[in-house]
Order: sequence, then C-alpha cells, then structure tokens
Amino acid sequence: MIYEAFLLIGVLSFAFVLPHLLLSMARETAMHGALLWLHVFAVLLVYFGWLWKRNGQTLAMQTWKIRLVSTAGATLTSRQILLRYVLAWPSLLLGGIGIAWALIDRDGQFLHDRLAGTRLVKTGG
Repeated sequence: MIYEAFLLIGVLSFAFVLPHLLLSMARETAMHGALLWLHVFAVLLVYFGWLWKRNGQTLAMQTWKIRLVSTAGATLTSRQILLRYVLAWPSLLLGGIGIAWALIDRDGQFLHDRLAGTRLVKTGG
C-alpha cells in the first residue's frame, strides 16, 4: 500500500494538482473544498478502475505479483470494481478497520473485497 501511495503522488500531481493550479491561477481563486475532494475521488476511480478492469493489477500490484479477481477467479465486472473502490474508502479511513479485517477473515481478505465479491490472489513467479 505504501508503494501504491508513492505511485498515486504522480497520478494526482498530473491529473489533480496541475489542472487545479492552472485553473486557480486563471480564475484567481481556489475551487471549493468539496469539489476538490470530488475530483480526487474521480481521478482515483479512473486510475484504479481502468487498471483493475484491464488486467486486475495496478503497477504496485504487478510488482508484488498480486491480482484482483472475482471470488470465482474471473475478470471483474464494472459493478465489482465500483463497489470495491467505494467500499475501500471507509475501509481505509475508519482507522483501517477494513484492512485489519484480513487478520480475522477466513481467507485473509480485506472487508471491502469480501463485500464486493472480489479477492486478491498471488500471480505466478
């Protein structure tokens, strides 16, 4: 997750900070905080959604040889991707409760994976 966070700095710098910096300079005012958070939410949804749909892996997941699949082992549906993404926010932001869930889960899965019908699996190598 730490490696993923470092990669997201680049994604957010390009798709969030740069546009808002330019818009703020042009308008001579900053965007409202709620709009900024909505933009972060949307940028990260596109990033994760596209990569999970494409091959079930972000760059960090490829490095650690982890793939996201459905509980049946199939490619994820758009609904599963959206549900996992939305559920991961409270899972992380509420003290990491959804991450800690993996310690008691029978399959060692995160709470948002359990609820979204997804799971992380090791890839070859």
